Formats: sequence, C-alpha cells, structure tokens
Amino acid sequence: MERTLWVVGLALVCVLAAWGMWVGWRHRGGRQSSLPELPTVPNTLGEVRTPPLTALYVSTTTAGHWQDRIVARGLGVRADALVRLTDDGILIDRDGADPIFVPVQDLIEVTTAPGIAGKVMAQADGILIIRWRLGSSELDSGLRADDRDSQAEFLVAAKDLLAGNPGKSEEATT
Repeated sequence: MERTLWVVGLALVCVLAAWGMWVGWRHRGGRQSSLPELPTVPNTLGEVRTPPLTALYVSTTTAGHWQDRIVARGLGVRADALVRLTDDGILIDRDGADPIFVPVQDLIEVTTAPGIAGKVMAQADGILIIRWRLGSSELDSGLRADDRDSQAEFLVAAKDLLAGNPGKSEEATT
C-alpha cells in the first residue's frame, strides 16, 4: 500500500510540473503578444546565394539574451528546417510549423554562438545565429546545421549579403 501511495504521489508531482510548464508557456506567449506578425513569404524569392542548409531550428530569443525564448507568433516551435539564403533575405522553412521569412532589410547580423535557449553545443560555433528586426524588436534565431561545412559556406554568403555585395559570393560558390 505504501508503495502505491508513493507512485501516485510521484505521478501527481509529474502532472503538476507539466501543467506548470504549460501555464508558464502560455503566459510567456501572452506577454509577447505585442510582437508584430511575421513577414509573409514572397511568392518568388531572389537569386539564391548558397545551396539550402538543412538544420534544426532551435529557437528564437530576444537579441543578446540567449535564454529569453520567444514563443509568440509560432517562434517557439522547434523543428527540422531547410534554410535558404537569397538576395531577398533568409527563409527558414520549418517542418510542421509556419515558415519564418527574414527580409534582407531586417537582417542585422549572421554569426555563430555556442548556444541558444534549448540547445548548447561544446563548439563555440555550434549554433548559427540570425539576428533580425521584427517591428521594433531585435531577435536572434538559432539553428544547428546538419553539416558544419555548409554552415560555414552559408555564413560567408550571408555576411557578403549584409555587406551589400551584389550577386553570389565567390567563396560561397566554390
């Protein structure tokens, strides 16, 4: 009988913890509801600058605050993604979630970091970080690329795009 009470008590604690996390997630989304809607994906994207990058979309956070996860507007949904870099911006096409399109005029920086909310890597460049503007907010979206060489190529091409260089980067096409 005592063992049954322990099992029931532990199950109750687990259910309460899950309920608390769900309530916290919903409250966080409510606090972030002032974020504007995400930009719509254009019907046609500009010139492709690098082959698509397969990655895991980890999360989006407030820029510079790697643990302040954004859950509003569907940005909290972790998913496999295909990331395209074009002259018009970056498209993060997530499996099972709405795509995220970052127009080139809203791109601030593309860099790497050892982690972002939901994933920390041992390597200093383990997570690809896309810093961008959504309305008056600056956000960091983190991706863990499946292939580090492809990530390096994407990073070079993105920095080239941000520098205002027309056409494809020579380094990105080799």
